[in-house]
Amino acid sequence: MTDEQERVQPSGVWATAVGVARVRALETEREIALFRDPLAQAFATAGGLWPSSPPLPDDEATRRRRLAVSFSIVVRTRFLDDLLQQASASGVRQVVLLGAGMDSRAFRMDWPENTRLFEVDTAAPLDFKAAVLRQERAVARCERTTVPVDLREDWSGALAAAGHDPAAPTMWIVEGLLIYLPEDAVDLLLARISTQSAPGSRMGLTLGSRGVIERFGADAVPGSAASMWVSEMPDDPVVWLAGHGWQAETHTLRERAAAYGRPLSTPPRPEERPGGLISAVRP
Repeated sequence: MTDEQERVQPSGVWATAVGVARVRALETEREIALFRDPLAQAFATAGGLWPSSPPLPDDEATRRRRLAVSFSIVVRTRFLDDLLQQASASGVRQVVLLGAGMDSRAFRMDWPENTRLFEVDTAAPLDFKAAVLRQERAVARCERTTVPVDLREDWSGALAAAGHDPAAPTMWIVEGLLIYLPEDAVDLLLARISTQSAPGSRMGLTLGSRGVIERFGADAVPGSAASMWVSEMPDDPVVWLAGHGWQAETHTLRERAAAYGRPLSTPPRPEERPGGLISAVRP
């Protein structure tokens, strides 16, 4: 049986990871791209989203919302790439991607020698991903370990069993995940991260901005990413993360986009506030 025949087709929340891969593939094709992800197109193709995808809706407001989500994916990818490079430069040699989906950073980024990278997600997306990686003959640029576990279960135990060392600093990436978890599950996830983080650990995470569920999810198509969003960032992310033992800095999508030379053309909304993109350090 071929990898294509074995491949489980995307469904539920993890199917959104294939949509993210399509956005990254489109960005990779730009002449001046904020990042290059050579595997993104293969993931999107395997998931049926390349070269074509569902047409943009006729409704202008819906079109704008979908394009805004794609733009946010591009900016957050670059933001977290930068944080990973900074962590590596500081000497961190242990990376954990929670809800890894179709993330290909183990294959597309330059890693210092002895870097260990753990991809934590449920078995279905990891199996789908493995089939594509075999097909592409992809070779990781670091020591890569997959950890198939549901993040609603004891994932920290599974991570430890896979070889993660909580006594060594870790760079945690929590990208596009928390918005799908209810608030109590978000707090539990952060608590578990904190117990596994030695001093000097770092974290990059993305949070749904205040009001995003109302703006994007109210009339979202059933089964779409926005229809599954349930959690937004707290009123003060810095205070919230301090309660978990982290010193955090927050950034808006608008700030980062301007810094990357891809400024937003729309005027700021009155409700915009810092949040969204967060970098944190464990003192």
